[in-house]
Amino acid sequence: DTLWDLAIAEVEKRENPDDGVKQGEVWEKSVLFMGNKNGGKTTILLRCLEREEAPKPTLALEYTFGRRARRHNTPKDIAHFWELGGGTSLLELIRIPITSHNIRSFSVVLVLDLSKPNELWTTMENLLQVTRSHVNKILTKLEKTNPKVAAELKQRIRNNLQRDHPDYELVDPFPIPLVIIGSKYDIFHEFDSEMRKIISKTLRFVSHYYGASLVFTSKSEALLLKARVLINHLAFGYDKSKSVSVDPSKPLFIPAGLDSLSQIGPPPASDSDIGKMRANTPLELWRKVFEQTFPPKSVCDLQDTKDPAQDTQYAEYEVDVMRAQKNQELEQYKRNASKSWKEMDFDSD
Repeated sequence: DTLWDLAIAEVEKRENPDDGVKQGEVWEKSVLFMGNKNGGKTTILLRCLEREEAPKPTLALEYTFGRRARRHNTPKDIAHFWELGGGTSLLELIRIPITSHNIRSFSVVLVLDLSKPNELWTTMENLLQVTRSHVNKILTKLEKTNPKVAAELKQRIRNNLQRDHPDYELVDPFPIPLVIIGSKYDIFHEFDSEMRKIISKTLRFVSHYYGASLVFTSKSEALLLKARVLINHLAFGYDKSKSVSVDPSKPLFIPAGLDSLSQIGPPPASDSDIGKMRANTPLELWRKVFEQTFPPKSVCDLQDTKDPAQDTQYAEYEVDVMRAQKNQELEQYKRNASKSWKEMDFDSD
């Protein structure tokens, strides 16, 4: 066996604890939290780790970890948790935590703020597109260096849906495990029933199309517990719940693979409206229908305009003094450059 073969075998043992894992072995997984700014990502993460500390605004990309023991008197497995702050303003940071070394044990939790439906689709689309693009680049490289591993990863994500499922050929699974969390259900529950139905139905379709799990949550301990079940499955390999709640008047809870297009039904629009819409994919059709009711905010509106360097919780006197001096020098340089530009003679020829 080559060194690579041995490494693959070792990772497989860690990822399948009941399949020949030796007593005392530790395995590691990684989870990236991303979603709306101020959407509740930190709160959900802290509750999953059973930490009572008050959540603070996430700056850029933050890291923490959790440990759990599978059995009594065994070493604790490790889960690495990354959290992307700033909504969609720091998309380029997604490539930092997801690498070719951890891609086999990586998953994503997308937290969408149900109280802001006009931001929902744009936030979801931007974050998932950038993540998918980065993961696909890693898989393309793996296909050249180790096609067996790349094929295994692709097949594993397909396994969320049984081959005999009627939608097996109709969906487009996300390349790594994905959980979609609709946060602030307490506010969402006060919406008009028709609006709730459109949002719920749309998120059911998106989750099923991507082979993702879907759960609605709030600060309620009972709802947070349901989210923890799905996250602990990703992070520590706990059993995946098989319970399902699809009633639009109640919080949704649908583990991956347990929904279907026939149960979800068609997009919430009249046949004549759907007939006028030009869409190349089912996902595009659902987007157009959703945005009829909830016109999207522009990407500029969703950007985080606040300068993190001005945040008082990161104040450092010496650094701030030097930064102020450099800012003054920069402004002086700009003024001098502007004068030089105005004084230049251009040949009219």
